[in-house]
Amino acid sequence: MTPQILVGPLPGTTSDPLYPDSDGKPMSETDFHSNSMVWLRDALQDYFATTGRDDVYVGMNLLFYYEQGNPSGRRDPDVLVAKGVGNHWRLSFRVWEENVVPQVIFEISSPSTWREDLGAKRALYERLGVAEYFLFDPQGVCLDPRLQGFRLEQGVYIPLTPSADGSLTSDELGLRLTVEGAMLRLRDRLTGAVVLTRSERADEERLQAERDRRQAKRDRRQAEQERRRSEKLASEVARLQALLDRTKDKE
Repeated sequence: MTPQILVGPLPGTTSDPLYPDSDGKPMSETDFHSNSMVWLRDALQDYFATTGRDDVYVGMNLLFYYEQGNPSGRRDPDVLVAKGVGNHWRLSFRVWEENVVPQVIFEISSPSTWREDLGAKRALYERLGVAEYFLFDPQGVCLDPRLQGFRLEQGVYIPLTPSADGSLTSDELGLRLTVEGAMLRLRDRLTGAVVLTRSERADEERLQAERDRRQAKRDRRQAEQERRRSEKLASEVARLQALLDRTKDKE
């Protein structure tokens, strides 16, 4: 990855009393909500890490200030993705410091939030120019369909049409989003490769380590068998050579 050359404090890393870094609200409502957020945030971070993009920031439940001089001009989207800004840790995301609005925002909807997610938040993100906006209902109790998305076209959000399996495609992320239980599964749009969760990847690494261990054991066994065959062959060659030598001596 190309190192970033920056002068002065990184955007979003300095505190400003005018723009608090916390609103004092709890992060989530239920395990469905919090786990869905964490799975999505981690998967997006891991995906961009594997693509070599070190200029993509993925934030979760971070205060998003969109109007300088107006501390109340803020939201705390469940997950936001901003490209071209660096992936360093932030206290908050302030548009005038980043010089960009997030390209993608996700809201994990619940019975107490879905109306605002579809109403006031959608209208705000549309006005701010957020290119894509996705809503996901991990419990399946408030949105139908459970995954919904909007893409900005000429300043207006147009609903995305789901595929036959209910999945949606994000042009901004280069990913296809599919509902799997309480999780949004990410797949590379071009290759179809699944972005594993961190626990899945850890399990896969353990399985691979076990496969490697067994293969190494088979390789050692085969090498030992080859050594014994070579020794047996060498012994037989020596025996035959000795027999040939004795035959020549008799002649």
